[in-house]
Amino acid sequence: MTFAATFDTAEDLTEFGRDLGAALRAGDLLVLTGPLGAGKTTLTRGIGAGLDVRGPVQSPTFVIARTHPNLGGGPPLIHVDAYRLGDAALVDDLDLDVARSVVVVEWGAGLVEELSDSRLEIVIERPTGASEARGESLDEADGDDELDPDEPRTVTVRGFGPRWAGTPYAVSA
Repeated sequence: MTFAATFDTAEDLTEFGRDLGAALRAGDLLVLTGPLGAGKTTLTRGIGAGLDVRGPVQSPTFVIARTHPNLGGGPPLIHVDAYRLGDAALVDDLDLDVARSVVVVEWGAGLVEELSDSRLEIVIERPTGASEARGESLDEADGDDELDPDEPRTVTVRGFGPRWAGTPYAVSA
């Protein structure tokens, strides 16, 4: 079983992130996948709000990883952009405190699965060519992963490992 939903606006995607963030706990690893502009950072902002962390949550493209302390008693959010990391050894060099944090990794598929025995894989898909049809482009170099509020996004969430067994996200064997 996996979870899939379509979100019509950036606020809808952020709200989903808030709800998800409120259910997360220390040790949770989330791997976000999607094209530039899909809404990975928009979703992470919602997760940060749900966790009640200090913001602003923005793309960590140029710093690779950013830690957002929790404003209450919960875990911090570590937000990682693995786009420029070529292999898992470079991720290991970041020395991420997965056990005591919620770790969200953009572009982490194939690089971070060994960090935890459980993970959520979240794939965000956006309509192809919608921005380009309006004469807009997404520049990889600027690290901008803003969601066009007028374009729906389809989000698929699959949970792997014991942490997600018995949840709506669990992948059946």
